Amino acid sequence: MAPKLPTSWAQLPPSFLLPDAFLPLIAKRGVKYGWTTAPRGKPARFNQQTAGLPTLLQSPAAALKRKDFTLPLRTGALAVKKGMSALYDPETGKRTPCTILQLDRVQVVAHKTRERHGYYAVQIGAGWKHPSVLARAELGHFSHSGVSPKRYVSEFRVKNADGLPAVGQLIGPEWFIEGQFVDARANCRGMGFEGGMKRWNFKGQGNSHGNSKNHRTMGSSGPSQGSGSRVLPGKKMPGNMGGQQVTTQNVKVLKVDVEKGLVILNGCIAGPDGCIVKIQDAIKKPWPVIPASAQAAAEATVVA
Repeated sequence: MAPKLPTSWAQLPPSFLLPDAFLPLIAKRGVKYGWTTAPRGKPARFNQQTAGLPTLLQSPAAALKRKDFTLPLRTGALAVKKGMSALYDPETGKRTPCTILQLDRVQVVAHKTRERHGYYAVQIGAGWKHPSVLARAELGHFSHSGVSPKRYVSEFRVKNADGLPAVGQLIGPEWFIEGQFVDARANCRGMGFEGGMKRWNFKGQGNSHGNSKNHRTMGSSGPSQGSGSRVLPGKKMPGNMGGQQVTTQNVKVLKVDVEKGLVILNGCIAGPDGCIVKIQDAIKKPWPVIPASAQAAAEATVVA
């Protein structure tokens, strides 16, 4: 026989024994409002911004505050690495090696806001992809933003809402200024499965004196009794090499070609020819001063 339900609230058990369905719902929850804005029995237990208390050092709001100094003021761009070349100074004849990057239909696809996502970021798309090879969710995402399907999509963190350009805005080579410094991120060239000599620069073993067919092998992987008869964690051994993201900091922009969509950087950056490169203002250098005319021209290039 089913148990008889209580007929009045006086017969209900204490609140901590009730299921979640009977408890009051939280009005608002998020980074902007602190941990919660619901009334608590112990208001001093958690410091809430809405209660006028100082922010906890372990709260999400405090974590974002600590990153204010290192987050860029504006978004970056996606470019394709075309290869390396050199520039010559006509006066001194000095040769400067450089990397050529090309921007292909780079547009702002979406925004990430602190109120909704917990942080500020800009979603950037580059290239073009045929709609027939995209899922419906991806097509809906691009159509909602009013941009064409993009082959490459990436996200760039920004400091605050002032660094969020309009959705659909084109970002060309004029986004960067000659002489400024940028950080370039790309996946380095993958080597596959490599041995210890190539991966970790091991010396190898001798070629003679009784050594037979063990010239490039790793050798012993660890002691026996002294280390518990095991291989210690982090031991350098043969394995997969390359293919990780590498960030090259403080790369100087030597030249910008708006007509051809080129950004020429000083020196070399990681990745093979044809790879996608993320470039953004360097965080260890002073922020570039953007001329008002260039800023107005960039905001005007919004594709409807």
